[in-house]
Amino acid sequence: MVRDNFAIFILSHGRPDEVFTVKTLQKVGYTGKYYFIIDNEDDTVDGYRKLFGEDRVIVFDKAAVAKKFDVYDNFDGRNVVVYARNVCFDIARELKLDYFAEFEDDYLDFRYRVPEGQVLRSINIEDFDAVCEAMLDFLDSTGVRTIAFAQNGEMAGGVNSNVWKTQVKRKAMNTFYFKVGKPEDDFYFLGRFNDDVNAYTVLGQRGEIFLQTPIVNLGQVITQSRKGGNTEAYKAYGTYVKSFYSILACPHSVKIAMVGESHPRLHHTINWKTCVPKIISDRFRN
Repeated sequence: MVRDNFAIFILSHGRPDEVFTVKTLQKVGYTGKYYFIIDNEDDTVDGYRKLFGEDRVIVFDKAAVAKKFDVYDNFDGRNVVVYARNVCFDIARELKLDYFAEFEDDYLDFRYRVPEGQVLRSINIEDFDAVCEAMLDFLDSTGVRTIAFAQNGEMAGGVNSNVWKTQVKRKAMNTFYFKVGKPEDDFYFLGRFNDDVNAYTVLGQRGEIFLQTPIVNLGQVITQSRKGGNTEAYKAYGTYVKSFYSILACPHSVKIAMVGESHPRLHHTINWKTCVPKIISDRFRN
């Protein structure tokens, strides 16, 4: 069993019939609380209520949330996930939760990664409650802002991949585990796109720590392959525009570069030497 003061928030929009995350959580043995975070501009809200129950669907005022943070542009439309991200701390308090996780709606699997020689094995998870408990224990014992899972695509190269060799990378994307503190300690995800990258770079330069573990991996539907969610916005503006939001957020440490070898593409890259402070413990200074 996972602790009662924790819940998973599934952020979704416009696709109640294609919420893969719920079935995936059931498959991996999650028994805790979960809620759908839906905006009041979504005309499919009743579909979520019908399929998942009135008590599991929480509807927020999107226009009201939009006044509280900067999307870094003057474009029309609010069909992106950042608005839902920025109501979760308030909703957690309303539900009297001490912890919550933000998940998206398109997760197909969660798996452990275990090295065997030069091979990085993928093992099915059967007790996701235990995974959640480990993440929350980590938040309690370290004081980091959040911890996230690595995505399957980052594990190319297996035990020789940069993600596995590093083990704990200073980033967090897609899945977020949070501890609920005082309202004045909350933060806002920023930017229409790359809101997760913008968060861990902007807050990272202020000393906040966002971390990712490769021990648990996330598999999800191919980006832009379904209607709803961020798909329409991504198709309208493209990856090239998307990447520039992180330059606006952290111009001294983020740039656009060609990434990938066989199929290179433009993408943001981060200079971690200038992005986050490197404070050496007193015990190492002499």
